[in-house]
Amino acid sequence: MKRYTVSVREPDPSTIAEVAAIVRGGGVVAFPTDTLYGLAVDPRTDEAVERLFDVKGREAGVAVPLIAADIDQAREAGRFGDIELRLARAFWPGPLTIVVAASASVSRRVLGRGNTVGIRVPAHEVATALCRSAAACLTATSANPSGKPAPASAGDIDPALIARLDAVLDAGPGPGGPPSTIVAIVSGRPQLVRAGAIAWDRVLESLE
Repeated sequence: MKRYTVSVREPDPSTIAEVAAIVRGGGVVAFPTDTLYGLAVDPRTDEAVERLFDVKGREAGVAVPLIAADIDQAREAGRFGDIELRLARAFWPGPLTIVVAASASVSRRVLGRGNTVGIRVPAHEVATALCRSAAACLTATSANPSGKPAPASAGDIDPALIARLDAVLDAGPGPGGPPSTIVAIVSGRPQLVRAGAIAWDRVLESLE
Protein backbone atom coordinates (compact mmCIF):
# COMPACT_ATOMS: atom_id res chain seq x y z
CA MET A 1 0.00 0.00 0.00
CA LYS A 2 1.30 3.44 -0.97
CA ARG A 3 0.47 6.63 0.90
CA TYR A 4 0.47 9.97 -0.90
CA THR A 5 0.12 13.40 0.71
CA VAL A 6 -1.13 16.42 -1.24
CA SER A 7 -2.30 19.95 -0.56
CA VAL A 8 -6.07 20.21 -0.26
CA ARG A 9 -6.15 23.41 -2.33
CA GLU A 10 -3.32 22.85 -4.81
CA PRO A 11 -2.73 19.10 -5.17
CA ASP A 12 0.45 18.20 -7.03
CA PRO A 13 -0.55 17.12 -10.57
CA SER A 14 2.15 14.43 -10.79
CA THR A 15 0.99 12.84 -7.53
CA ILE A 16 -2.64 12.93 -8.65
CA ALA A 17 -1.63 11.36 -11.99
CA GLU A 18 0.21 8.54 -10.21
CA VAL A 19 -2.80 7.76 -8.02
CA ALA A 20 -5.14 7.98 -11.02
CA ALA A 21 -2.97 5.42 -12.81
CA ILE A 22 -3.43 3.04 -9.87
CA VAL A 23 -7.20 3.42 -10.17
CA ARG A 24 -7.15 2.91 -13.94
CA GLY A 25 -5.09 -0.22 -13.37
CA GLY A 26 -7.83 -1.76 -11.23
CA GLY A 27 -6.64 -0.55 -7.83
CA VAL A 28 -8.67 0.59 -4.82
CA VAL A 29 -7.71 4.00 -3.43
CA ALA A 30 -8.90 5.95 -0.38
CA PHE A 31 -9.28 9.67 -1.09
CA PRO A 32 -10.88 12.81 0.40
CA THR A 33 -14.17 14.39 -0.61
CA ASP A 34 -16.06 17.45 0.61
CA THR A 35 -17.74 15.33 3.26
CA LEU A 36 -15.80 12.19 4.26
CA TYR A 37 -13.06 9.96 2.84
CA GLY A 38 -14.19 7.60 0.10
CA LEU A 39 -12.95 4.62 -1.91
CA ALA A 40 -12.24 5.09 -5.60
CA VAL A 41 -12.23 2.41 -8.27
CA ASP A 42 -12.95 2.54 -11.97
CA PRO A 43 -16.74 1.97 -12.17
CA ARG A 44 -16.49 0.84 -15.79
CA THR A 45 -14.64 -2.36 -14.82
CA ASP A 46 -16.44 -5.32 -13.27
CA GLU A 47 -13.26 -6.63 -11.65
CA ALA A 48 -12.48 -3.31 -9.97
CA VAL A 49 -16.00 -3.00 -8.58
CA GLU A 50 -15.87 -6.58 -7.30
CA ARG A 51 -12.61 -5.74 -5.50
CA LEU A 52 -14.30 -2.71 -3.95
CA PHE A 53 -17.11 -4.87 -2.52
CA ASP A 54 -14.57 -7.41 -1.28
CA VAL A 55 -12.39 -4.77 0.40
CA LYS A 56 -15.37 -3.21 2.19
CA GLY A 57 -16.96 -6.55 3.03
CA ARG A 58 -20.07 -5.19 1.38
CA GLU A 59 -22.87 -7.35 0.11
CA ALA A 60 -23.25 -7.45 -3.67
CA GLY A 61 -26.41 -5.85 -4.98
CA VAL A 62 -25.97 -2.55 -3.12
CA ALA A 63 -25.65 0.47 -5.41
CA VAL A 64 -22.42 2.50 -5.32
CA PRO A 65 -22.38 6.30 -5.83
CA LEU A 66 -20.05 8.04 -8.27
CA ILE A 67 -18.30 11.39 -8.38
CA ALA A 68 -17.27 13.38 -11.45
CA ALA A 69 -14.90 16.21 -12.26
CA ASP A 70 -17.67 18.26 -13.87
CA ILE A 71 -21.10 18.03 -15.48
CA ASP A 72 -19.70 16.89 -18.83
CA GLN A 73 -17.92 13.95 -17.21
CA ALA A 74 -21.02 13.09 -15.19
CA ARG A 75 -23.03 12.90 -18.40
CA GLU A 76 -20.67 10.19 -19.68
CA ALA A 77 -21.85 7.93 -16.84
CA GLY A 78 -25.54 8.81 -16.78
CA ARG A 79 -28.36 10.33 -18.80
CA PHE A 80 -29.39 13.73 -17.48
CA GLY A 81 -32.75 15.23 -18.39
CA ASP A 82 -33.61 18.92 -18.18
CA ILE A 83 -34.53 18.82 -14.48
CA GLU A 84 -31.42 16.87 -13.52
CA LEU A 85 -29.27 19.38 -15.39
CA ARG A 86 -30.95 22.29 -13.61
CA LEU A 87 -30.15 20.69 -10.27
CA ALA A 88 -26.57 19.97 -11.29
CA ARG A 89 -26.00 23.56 -12.39
CA ALA A 90 -27.57 24.88 -9.19
CA PHE A 91 -25.69 22.75 -6.67
CA TRP A 92 -22.50 21.40 -8.25
CA PRO A 93 -19.85 21.32 -7.10
CA GLY A 94 -21.44 20.37 -3.81
CA PRO A 95 -23.09 17.61 -1.75
CA LEU A 96 -26.09 16.84 -3.96
CA THR A 97 -26.18 13.37 -5.50
CA ILE A 98 -28.50 13.11 -8.51
CA VAL A 99 -29.88 9.69 -9.46
CA VAL A 100 -30.02 9.18 -13.24
CA ALA A 101 -30.29 6.32 -15.71
CA ALA A 102 -26.83 4.76 -16.03
CA SER A 103 -24.99 4.73 -19.31
CA ALA A 104 -23.83 1.47 -20.88
CA SER A 105 -20.23 2.23 -19.91
CA VAL A 106 -20.93 1.78 -16.19
CA SER A 107 -20.51 -1.70 -14.73
CA ARG A 108 -23.84 -3.27 -13.84
CA ARG A 109 -22.28 -4.20 -10.49
CA VAL A 110 -22.28 -0.51 -9.53
CA LEU A 111 -26.04 -0.29 -9.97
CA GLY A 112 -27.16 -2.78 -7.35
CA ARG A 113 -30.40 -4.30 -8.56
CA GLY A 114 -31.52 -1.34 -10.66
CA ASN A 115 -30.48 0.57 -13.75
CA THR A 116 -29.74 3.95 -12.21
CA VAL A 117 -26.66 5.53 -10.66
CA GLY A 118 -26.16 8.41 -8.22
CA ILE A 119 -23.60 10.99 -9.35
CA ARG A 120 -22.29 14.27 -7.97
CA VAL A 121 -19.43 16.72 -8.45
CA PRO A 122 -17.83 17.28 -5.04
CA ALA A 123 -16.61 20.67 -3.88
CA HIS A 124 -13.12 19.32 -3.26
CA GLU A 125 -10.18 20.02 -5.53
CA VAL A 126 -8.38 16.74 -4.78
CA ALA A 127 -11.44 14.61 -5.57
CA THR A 128 -12.23 16.41 -8.81
CA ALA A 129 -8.56 16.44 -9.85
CA LEU A 130 -8.45 12.66 -9.38
CA CYS A 131 -11.52 12.21 -11.61
CA ARG A 132 -10.04 14.56 -14.19
CA SER A 133 -6.72 12.72 -14.26
CA ALA A 134 -8.44 9.33 -14.42
CA ALA A 135 -10.55 10.67 -17.31
CA ALA A 136 -13.66 9.05 -15.83
CA CYS A 137 -16.14 9.18 -13.01
CA LEU A 138 -14.98 7.25 -9.94
CA THR A 139 -16.75 5.43 -7.13
CA ALA A 140 -17.08 7.36 -3.87
CA THR A 141 -18.49 4.93 -1.32
CA SER A 142 -17.24 5.70 2.20
CA ALA A 143 -13.79 4.42 3.17
CA ASN A 144 -14.90 2.07 5.92
CA PRO A 145 -15.67 -1.60 6.37
CA SER A 146 -19.41 -2.11 6.03
CA GLY A 147 -21.17 -1.26 9.28
CA LYS A 148 -18.27 0.79 10.67
CA PRO A 149 -18.13 4.62 11.03
CA ALA A 150 -17.11 6.57 7.93
CA PRO A 151 -13.77 8.39 8.38
CA ALA A 152 -13.31 12.16 8.06
CA SER A 153 -9.51 11.85 7.75
CA ALA A 154 -6.97 9.40 6.38
CA GLY A 155 -5.80 8.74 9.93
CA ASP A 156 -9.29 7.59 10.90
CA ILE A 157 -9.46 4.86 8.26
CA ASP A 158 -9.67 1.40 9.81
CA PRO A 159 -6.16 -0.19 9.76
CA ALA A 160 -7.62 -3.50 8.58
CA LEU A 161 -9.14 -1.70 5.58
CA ILE A 162 -5.93 0.21 4.82
CA ALA A 163 -4.06 -3.09 4.65
CA ARG A 164 -6.27 -4.11 1.72
CA LEU A 165 -5.95 -0.88 -0.27
CA ASP A 166 -3.52 -0.09 -3.07
CA ALA A 167 -3.09 3.56 -2.04
CA VAL A 168 -4.26 6.29 0.31
CA LEU A 169 -4.42 9.87 -0.97
CA ASP A 170 -4.14 12.05 2.14
CA ALA A 171 -5.15 15.71 1.95
CA GLY A 172 -5.71 16.20 5.65
CA PRO A 173 -8.99 16.12 7.58
CA GLY A 174 -12.19 16.54 5.62
CA PRO A 175 -15.06 18.73 6.78
CA GLY A 176 -17.13 15.74 7.88
CA GLY A 177 -20.75 16.54 8.57
CA PRO A 178 -23.81 14.94 6.98
CA PRO A 179 -23.55 12.96 3.74
CA SER A 180 -24.77 14.30 0.42
CA THR A 181 -28.47 14.78 -0.16
CA ILE A 182 -29.74 12.30 -2.76
CA VAL A 183 -32.50 13.25 -5.19
CA ALA A 184 -34.20 11.39 -8.03
CA ILE A 185 -36.63 12.70 -10.63
CA VAL A 186 -39.72 10.48 -10.76
CA SER A 187 -42.46 11.23 -13.31
CA GLY A 188 -41.05 14.71 -13.76
CA ARG A 189 -40.99 15.53 -10.04
CA PRO A 190 -38.07 15.65 -7.58
CA GLN A 191 -38.13 12.92 -4.96
CA LEU A 192 -35.98 12.89 -1.83
CA VAL A 193 -34.05 9.62 -1.64
CA ARG A 194 -31.85 10.55 1.35
CA ALA A 195 -31.77 13.70 3.47
CA GLY A 196 -28.31 15.20 3.78
CA ALA A 197 -26.11 18.27 3.63
CA ILE A 198 -28.41 20.30 1.34
CA ALA A 199 -31.83 21.05 2.78
CA TRP A 200 -34.72 19.65 0.77
CA ASP A 201 -36.40 23.06 0.70
CA ARG A 202 -33.38 24.46 -1.14
CA VAL A 203 -33.64 21.72 -3.75
CA LEU A 204 -37.29 22.46 -4.35
CA GLU A 205 -36.73 26.23 -4.46
CA SER A 206 -34.05 25.82 -7.13
CA LEU A 207 -36.64 24.34 -9.48
CA GLU A 208 -39.30 27.04 -9.02
